[in-house]
Amino acid sequence: MPGENLTRIEAQERRELIETQSYEISLDLTKGAEVFGSRSVVRFTAKPGSFTFIDLIARDVREISLNGELLDPAEVFAESRIALADLHAENVLVVDADCLYTNTGEGLHRFVDPVDGEVYLYSQFEVPDSRRVFAVFEQPDLKATFQFTVTAPDTWKVVSNSPTPEPINHDESSTATWGFEPTPRISSYITAIIAGPYESTFSELTSADGRVIPLGVYGRKSLWEHLDADYIFDKTREGFAYYEEKFGVPYPFAKYDQLFVPEFNAGAMENAGAVTFTETYVFRSKVTDAVKERRVVTILHELAHMWFGDLVTMKWWNDLWLNESFAEWASTIATAEATEWTEAWTTFNAMEKTWAYRQDQLPSTHPITAEINDLEDVQVNFDGITYAKGGSVLKQLAAWVGIDAFFAGVGQYFQKHAWGNTELSDLLTELEATSGRELTTWSKKWLETAGVNTLSPVIADDADGVISRFAITQTAPADYPTIRPHRLGIGFYNLDGGALTRTHYVEIDVDGDRTEVPELQGLKRPDLVLLNDNDLAYAKIRLDERSLETAIAHLADVSDPLARSLVWGAAWDQTRDAESAASDYIDLVLGNIGRETESTTVRTTLAQLRTAANLYVAPAARDAARAKIADGLWDLAQGAQAGSDSQLQFVTAFASSLVSAEHAGIVGRLRSGEETLPGLEIDTDLSWQLLVGLASVGATDAAAIDAALAADNTSKGAEFAAQARAALPTAEDKRTAWASLVDNADLPNTIVRSAALGFVHPNSTEVLGEFVQPYFDMLVPVWESRTYQIANYLIVGLYPTPLANTELRDATRAWLSANSDAAPALRRLVSEGLADVERALSAQARDAEEAS
Repeated sequence: MPGENLTRIEAQERRELIETQSYEISLDLTKGAEVFGSRSVVRFTAKPGSFTFIDLIARDVREISLNGELLDPAEVFAESRIALADLHAENVLVVDADCLYTNTGEGLHRFVDPVDGEVYLYSQFEVPDSRRVFAVFEQPDLKATFQFTVTAPDTWKVVSNSPTPEPINHDESSTATWGFEPTPRISSYITAIIAGPYESTFSELTSADGRVIPLGVYGRKSLWEHLDADYIFDKTREGFAYYEEKFGVPYPFAKYDQLFVPEFNAGAMENAGAVTFTETYVFRSKVTDAVKERRVVTILHELAHMWFGDLVTMKWWNDLWLNESFAEWASTIATAEATEWTEAWTTFNAMEKTWAYRQDQLPSTHPITAEINDLEDVQVNFDGITYAKGGSVLKQLAAWVGIDAFFAGVGQYFQKHAWGNTELSDLLTELEATSGRELTTWSKKWLETAGVNTLSPVIADDADGVISRFAITQTAPADYPTIRPHRLGIGFYNLDGGALTRTHYVEIDVDGDRTEVPELQGLKRPDLVLLNDNDLAYAKIRLDERSLETAIAHLADVSDPLARSLVWGAAWDQTRDAESAASDYIDLVLGNIGRETESTTVRTTLAQLRTAANLYVAPAARDAARAKIADGLWDLAQGAQAGSDSQLQFVTAFASSLVSAEHAGIVGRLRSGEETLPGLEIDTDLSWQLLVGLASVGATDAAAIDAALAADNTSKGAEFAAQARAALPTAEDKRTAWASLVDNADLPNTIVRSAALGFVHPNSTEVLGEFVQPYFDMLVPVWESRTYQIANYLIVGLYPTPLANTELRDATRAWLSANSDAAPALRRLVSEGLADVERALSAQARDAEEAS
């Protein structure tokens, strides 16, 4: 039996047999806490006499009828499929079932608010989880109309893809029924049902075609006071205006609701006209500008999907990048050009490109147009290639063909393929038509091969410092030797009055192993040469020796935030590649981060600082390096501007970097109010973050964590409490946390994620060795028994990376060798953990060599 998997070949074969017309789906949400009723009427055409199957995951199936003939569920329903034989040219299938609510964030998720006991539901269907709610041909190229009818308590609100109708009340049962109009032809994974006593507020805007588009914002009652709906409406209007102008295609749906839902796994999901968001974006405490900006980018990311993904959809998941990369690129340019967050490209470089470069150097790297053989493949493919590298390459493509030609081609693509399914070639055809550029060669090198190139300057100058030769060399890793064309900028920066400012810029095409740049000959050599200035290209860059010295001494003096981000990235990349010592990177960060102005650059760099200390510094020097970082972060926090974003970031980074009783004492006094920093409020979330830090060094206990949870008995409080308990450093504490995660299958998704984060805290390395063998023993059972999302949290989250030693490396290699027949997606997750350890060992050796 196939289990719950579906292969690409099966999907292609099914697509050749059938064409879907419509679904009528009736859901009964009044049957208790475990199951809901699901009745599906599916109309589709087929080759007469053919055989296929429809997808469904259900606890019980009461009735199946095909073209009026009753089928025995015991004979035709197994695992996740209903067999359909002897099909007619026109078919009507009826399936009546009871399906299960989940607490994993997949299918129809059910959440009980600990604050007031209210029940909230929301659906999450990407990739293959609409089948957990109704019978469906679960693949993106079988589009249809969807008509939902929902019965629920009459005090609830119910939202779907179509505008919400007036409910019909059933007074005798305190229930009501909402009958939604059919959707346009869309894929099943972007349908949605959100139900519960959500609070809501509404607005509207006028689309480019003159239609009035209703807007809605929804959130839980207990969080409603913190939801800044007016700001969300403002950003939505800015995004609508930008996209409608640039795409030349009006918004394709009838309304646009944005719903902030509990225990959400991702940042958001692009359900057509009913986007769901993580409650991380409801700010009950002070958050950094990095998080505020990320929320705006996410809002515009999901809005871009209404065109790219929802109106025009990929045929199969190998072109998932067409959805995600485009939304990533479009949301960044829209944020930079249509909102107050004008430095969004700096944020993109600091966070997204860092993610992409890391992913592209793992053994699991893959072409942007990935080979997706089945659903398990696509589940692990929501990665830094699909999102961040793809977005980076689209930025490069826009520079390659010209931004006006790029937008024009995208607009033609939307118009030609509206409500249909496409492949990569369909987009490239339109871009070639509008730009005049031949893109087949470009596509083969950029989209159909893996790996990242490295660009380095070659500079010769005379005794007076005048450049006599300037060239750029391009190299590629041995496993992925493609040499690619790049459109990139070269910036010259000179020190002037304490600032390092750009004094010359040229933009060129680079191709081949070496590209000469004659237009830079005759210029005086600057203090800093920055390849890929303006960050057009996707490539690792290297600094020449003089530029590296300038950067180390004057990084904080670089006036342009994007240029600073590029230099920060180059320094980190050289550290990860063991070309420079982690100890030197620590000095660079502590010496310059205090003057960095961009919140996401600070956030990313501080995370890299902790990685350098915990994984990349030579083991003999690690304790001293970690103490140096903790001391340095506390000094930075004390010296930061009162109430500033950096002050908050330095304090939270300090709390996660504690190594001594003295550090714990500072954090304890901050949390209790005995010690203060000007402008720093110890609000609810910061208090929890301080408590997690105290837990990691054993400076608090389970009773204090329980007391904190009693004072903040919320879902967010429960997540922090789970993280804090799992961070407690004794072997007994770790065994308790392990049992709660691995031996117990009842915890909801966000608690699993939070507890795993606490379990592998770097302060736990002395006891994590005990869990190496249990980790490998649990891999296959967990993969086979848990849903994908929970299995992913456990397999990735519990890998004991902080050990970063040869014993962990050898144990991981041994498991991979002994389990060659394990699911490829499982092996991929384990191999990525191994790659991190192998990289850490190389960096440790480089750091030790420098110290000697």
